[in-house]
Amino acid sequence: MYHAAVLTVSDRSFRGERPDAGGPLVAEMLKNAGYEVVTTAIVPDEQDQIEEKLRQIADSGEVQLLVTTGGTGFAPRDVTPEATLSVCERLTPGIPEAMRYASMQVTNRAMLSRAQAGIRKGTLIINLPGSPKAAKENLEAVLPALSHGLEMLSGRPADCAKLSD
Repeated sequence: MYHAAVLTVSDRSFRGERPDAGGPLVAEMLKNAGYEVVTTAIVPDEQDQIEEKLRQIADSGEVQLLVTTGGTGFAPRDVTPEATLSVCERLTPGIPEAMRYASMQVTNRAMLSRAQAGIRKGTLIINLPGSPKAAKENLEAVLPALSHGLEMLSGRPADCAKLSD
């Protein structure tokens, strides 16, 4: 079983002005997929605070998967992708590409997502949109492949030559 963390990036949720709907939904989806969600947190849309929390969680060595929700759009305060790029050692472009592709089947606005994904130490970090509906669609698109990626990241034998799922 892999351990996961969910980080919500939202000024309003951080200030208690709006309930966090995306974070709990993502955590529940991960639990239903067999992950143990060991950490959840909310931070404001401040790049330095997002980076600090991403580093803290990834560097703890407690989680293999860190999923963010929020801050991936065009608004001036949407800086989650920049924070993610700043802390990651290696990028995993196929993950956001797959999420955008899947979401494009629902709405052409999916092309406006600036979500990123990458690796810091032994943790895979994935940005999801802040909208619970969009976060669900995006996570559903990549969730089936994540355990294989986490196996490779952890150094466990992973059969990359598998012909079908």
